[in-house]
Amino acid sequence: MKKLLTFLTLSFLVASSSNEELIIDLEQSLMAPCCWSGTVYDHGHSQLENEIRSMVDAGQTRQQVLDHYVRIYGERILAIPVAQGFNVMAWVVPVMIAIAALIIFGLYLRTPKNEENKPTHVSSEDTSIPFNDQIEKELQEMD
Repeated sequence: MKKLLTFLTLSFLVASSSNEELIIDLEQSLMAPCCWSGTVYDHGHSQLENEIRSMVDAGQTRQQVLDHYVRIYGERILAIPVAQGFNVMAWVVPVMIAIAALIIFGLYLRTPKNEENKPTHVSSEDTSIPFNDQIEKELQEMD
């Protein structure tokens, strides 16, 4: 009898800890509908936390709880968009941008620096400056 009581107590503790993990997971997976600025877990939306806890205690699965809130608020309630339809772009575009940035960066690094456009020395005989001869003469007199 004592072993049975110990077994029931331990199974209750394990079940309650798994329920707590599920509740935290759900709170992190749903956006707070009051302001849409963070998850329920981060925001501390007590009404939604209590609803989630009661649904999990009633035996509903993670997907059932998520489906319930999607029916009420739409897919906007999900913190991570479902990867189907147009939402696939939320997953694909950042990867494509990262790949394009890496390719451009690699091409930039591999491009040889063009030394032909740099002047090798500055000519003192540049005749395009007006009054160049007079300036040179005055500079020599100063020395």
